[in-house]
Amino acid sequence: MANRNTGWTWGSAPPPDGRDDGAVLPAIARRLRHIRQHHPEGPFSLAELAERTGVSKRTLVAAESAEGANLTIETLVKVTRGLGIARWAYLLDEQVFRQVNAELRQRGDAMRQERDAESLGSLARLLGGILTSTATVRPGSRRTQM
Repeated sequence: MANRNTGWTWGSAPPPDGRDDGAVLPAIARRLRHIRQHHPEGPFSLAELAERTGVSKRTLVAAESAEGANLTIETLVKVTRGLGIARWAYLLDEQVFRQVNAELRQRGDAMRQERDAESLGSLARLLGGILTSTATVRPGSRRTQM
């Protein structure tokens, strides 16, 4: 027997986004926009996301529209894999969405810390080179300019 309010069959699982209003497509659109804009390696334009995932830009534009697009599971898998997300349910399930975003924030923080450490190392080498080169110049002598 179908539930008249949502179209879901009694005894079936609730809608993938955890809501009972049947708004799965807008939830996918919201999640897709979010990951495109907040990915640790992003933000990505729709064209960049299309290139990265192998999904046409037209399909991605439709998926992010207010109405959403009826994406196949294959397309959902392509998008999530292209973004480095192992759980394709990321776009379907609110709990998975939150869990993966927390993991991505941690990964992004680690990437930023690594870049900062590399930058500090480069700066230390640069300053060390400057100090070494100035230490070899004898006091009172003048360097000639080329």
